[in-house]
Amino acid sequence: MIRFATLEEVLPIRIEVLRNGKLEPTAHHSEDPLPETFHVAFLENQQVIGIASFHPVALTEYKGLGYQLRGMAVKNHVQKKGIGKQILIFGEEELKKRNVNYVWCNAREKAFPFYEKMNYQFISEMFEVPMIGPHKKMLKYL
Repeated sequence: MIRFATLEEVLPIRIEVLRNGKLEPTAHHSEDPLPETFHVAFLENQQVIGIASFHPVALTEYKGLGYQLRGMAVKNHVQKKGIGKQILIFGEEELKKRNVNYVWCNAREKAFPFYEKMNYQFISEMFEVPMIGPHKKMLKYL
C-alpha cells in the first residue's frame, strides 16, 4: 500500500538505507518543515519499507514550478521489486495535481539506471556528496 507519510515515518528509513544507520542529523532536510513538502511511504504488513520526500525547490535555470525529490529509499531486502517505481509514480501524480512543471533530484551513481528508466535526464556532471558518494542532478518534466 502507498500513502502519504509523516516525517517521523520516513526518518528511520532515511537513516537505515541512505546513511547506513549513521549520520542521523544529515537525514533531516531543511525543507522538511515546509507546508508544501510531502512524504510518501510504501507499506508491507503495516511496516514502512520504502519512502520518498518531495520538496518545493526550483532550479533557477528552469522555468515553472519545480520540486526536489529527496531521501528516496527502499529497504535493502525488498529492493529491485518495483517498490521504488510505485513510490515515484505516486509522488509524480501528486506533483501533477499541484501543477508542478518538473521534478529533480541529486541521484546517487548506483541509482542512475533506475531514474533513466523513469525518464529522468542528466542535467549535471558528476559531483561528490561528502560521506555519501558520487551523484549527478537528474530532472523530469511532468
